[in-house]
Amino acid sequence: MLPSITRILFLCIFLCSFSPSIKASFNLSLPHQHPYPEAVVHEVHRRVNVSLSRRELLAGSGKDISNGCLTGNPVDDCWRCDPNWAANRQRLADCGIGFGHDAMGGKGGLIYVVTDSSDNDPANPTPGTLRFGVIQEEPLWIIFSSSMTITLRHELIFNSFKTVDGRGANVEITGHGCLTLQYVSNIIIHNVHIHHCKPSGNTNIRSSPTHVGFRGISDGDGISIFSARKIWIDHCSLSYCTDGLIDAIMGSTGITISNNHFAHHNEVMLLGHNDKNLPDRGMQVTIAFNHFGEGLVQRMPRCRLGYIHVVNNDFTQWQMYAIGGSANPTINSQGNRYTAPPSPDSKEVTKRVDTDEGEWADWNWRTEGDVMVNGAFFVPSGAGLSAQYARASSVDPKSAVQIDQLTLNSGVFGDPRDNGDLFPGFSGGGTVTGATSTGNVGSGGGGGDGDFFGMIFRGSSSEAAPPLLSIVSLFLSFLIISILYAFTNHHALLFSSIL
Repeated sequence: MLPSITRILFLCIFLCSFSPSIKASFNLSLPHQHPYPEAVVHEVHRRVNVSLSRRELLAGSGKDISNGCLTGNPVDDCWRCDPNWAANRQRLADCGIGFGHDAMGGKGGLIYVVTDSSDNDPANPTPGTLRFGVIQEEPLWIIFSSSMTITLRHELIFNSFKTVDGRGANVEITGHGCLTLQYVSNIIIHNVHIHHCKPSGNTNIRSSPTHVGFRGISDGDGISIFSARKIWIDHCSLSYCTDGLIDAIMGSTGITISNNHFAHHNEVMLLGHNDKNLPDRGMQVTIAFNHFGEGLVQRMPRCRLGYIHVVNNDFTQWQMYAIGGSANPTINSQGNRYTAPPSPDSKEVTKRVDTDEGEWADWNWRTEGDVMVNGAFFVPSGAGLSAQYARASSVDPKSAVQIDQLTLNSGVFGDPRDNGDLFPGFSGGGTVTGATSTGNVGSGGGGGDGDFFGMIFRGSSSEAAPPLLSIVSLFLSFLIISILYAFTNHHALLFSSIL
């Protein structure tokens, strides 16, 4: 019996090797990992193209689009066109994109209003404070009665199904520990300043109405994501923290980081705990429409093991490198603008950290339609695994204004952009990577299959998303389970008969 089972199992694995969707079903590292990340990438492309095409159509018809509505940014256009958005705040939960698009936050829950900016007792928070709201068990949509600065005594530990919505007020969160998302899901953090976060701990901190626990020293991250999922961080301004501005580790997945403004920091963003932490293989993160601005050094992000989609961001400053990684992460860079610093030693966008070229040559690091300015260059590796990427294209260098448009409101609404961000003398020029498709790219017209006015992603926008799992895949999964079950029962019966 055993040789037959071995042959069948070998046949199943052999068949799986020919289908990406089948391979995906046998390669999940986390229970909540998306089985087909390219489908998520495709949907981001579609959403961007639809928003930009709507903007172009209205502009062509002579309608006024200068009021902050219909910017072409699919997240903002989803809710900002509603003049009564403040009465329909929870609409925001339907506007997410990318791997974190399922983050519901406090949708469906009550509105909780922060009226007290104090944080006097982290073990017994006062009703009306932010800390009291984020630890509750039920879904809550948390807003602020007025502009305020919240100076934390220790890390702010969230419970699941919470939205922190700073729209309509100027909210600053600073102090010790800052935001901790540990073993939670469905969190939205929107339109708040997070800055000057310092390590703290060795004290008792309440994490729910029924639990107070002793916490060691925190790292001083702006936002720490630890074994969490369905997380969306949108329109925040982050700067001047002790460790990372955003760190996601220990098997966190289903994360979108969008429309944020990062400035004045060394190690900006870490994705992955260490090179040997295998659960991080299932980490999936979308980084979209962000502005990486003044005073940044490195890690935008620094990745390990997972799948990272970096799309339509504006990288205007770095001192060492922009995107780095180790332990074979997949990095898919599409439609970004990389403006290199003046130093001739810092022109490279990418950095393989502590790894020889013989090891990283097969890593899947792709650049498609990225705009390279002031000598910036991206060192790709590995092979494109999907025809979708071979057909993908992006804006012509002269159309790089679309990246300005998509990142126009990055950070907290109303914040000014950095002074002197763009390289002096830059007027939209640069080189574009991965221009492999034919047709009129960036032409401004509607020609070409799936071309929305020469906008960000041409070709893939009109295709149907690939199926997540095929029937064959499900059949093979069932077959393997059945075989293992029969094999186990056979030996159990044999053993009992011997006894």
